[in-house]
Amino acid sequence: MESIRNIYRIGYGPSSSHTMGPRKAAETFLGRFNEASKYQVTLYGSLAATGKGHLTDKAIKEVFQGKNLKIVWQPEVFLPRHPNGMKFEAYDEQSNLLGDWTAYSVGGGAVVDDSSKTESVEVYPFSNLNDIIKWCNTHGRSYWEFVLEHEDKDILDYLNEVWTVMKEAIFRGLDNEGVMPGILNLPRKASSYHVRASSFTGTLRKRALLFSYALAVSEENASGGRIVTAPTCGSCGVIPAVLYYQNTEHNFSEKKILKALATAGLIGNVVKKNASISGAECGCQAEIGVACAMASAATTQLYGGTIFQIEYSAEMGLEHHLGLTCDPVAGLVQIPCIERNAFAAGRALNHHVFAILSDGRHRISFDKVVETMKQTGKDIPSLYRETSTGGLALFDGQVHE
Repeated sequence: MESIRNIYRIGYGPSSSHTMGPRKAAETFLGRFNEASKYQVTLYGSLAATGKGHLTDKAIKEVFQGKNLKIVWQPEVFLPRHPNGMKFEAYDEQSNLLGDWTAYSVGGGAVVDDSSKTESVEVYPFSNLNDIIKWCNTHGRSYWEFVLEHEDKDILDYLNEVWTVMKEAIFRGLDNEGVMPGILNLPRKASSYHVRASSFTGTLRKRALLFSYALAVSEENASGGRIVTAPTCGSCGVIPAVLYYQNTEHNFSEKKILKALATAGLIGNVVKKNASISGAECGCQAEIGVACAMASAATTQLYGGTIFQIEYSAEMGLEHHLGLTCDPVAGLVQIPCIERNAFAAGRALNHHVFAILSDGRHRISFDKVVETMKQTGKDIPSLYRETSTGGLALFDGQVHE
């Protein structure tokens, strides 16, 4: 498996696969053919179907600013390797092709092409959680220690930067009000939820605060703000909400939060390696489901869970999101995406409690659920995989009285 740095990417919303990935691919291609007279970018499949709502064209145009650029949309053409395909072409003044490149935005901001299997070098000796558990059990270590054993020495510094950006997104989201970009004219809710939390007590107050944090980050993402993929932009509100809640309400130290981020990143990495974190490939189970599994594992670790209880918590986080479709209204990362972040954060706390009450033994392993999620994603019709052609996406976006 590759570094967990590729699970936690710092960038701008609203979509890791539709905004961050294409932007990165465009920068790569332009670096190779900077002197061309004109360029053409063809977007395929899901990337084309919801690209305008996800600001894909805006991200690419910003890279090619001042250049002669044409963008072609092919939503009904799906390239074999991945639904988020794109082809870059560079031409001279006589329209002779100087070079082309086909790339795929595979989720979480990662980009690959037909010649690559992974985007970066692999740093972990194991690719499934069962082998990692055996290593941890043999060496008397926890998951975060496994991460520190195999990552670069500055991984905690990077996770500290990740945590800082996550908190900043919460603070901005709680302060910002008004309507988010797009035809839905959807109002922000984080600020009002946070204010209303102060009028409650006990469990209701705590749950309102948790929701407000998840909404804050997700609304910042939907507005093109700076966030961290965890594991994607569309699911970026779950982990910050859960960890900030634990940090402020239950006084877990910053040091313990960074260790929890390490474990969460490892969980996301296992899914990315063996299945997918792309909504276009496997539906929202691959985004919100994985984020919930990551947050569930992180929380259980904070409360002293064993490696087996942590695995159980992560397993529930993913298992109970199996089959979740990706059907964004108007191609925007707003409905149902934003609310899903809040509910997944709440469910992560439930999974933690359920797992910590047990001895960690259960019938279906996390690895088996990952395998099932991958197959389920393949079985979900394409109209439910980030194409905005089925499900909730058929809603016209208008307010009906």
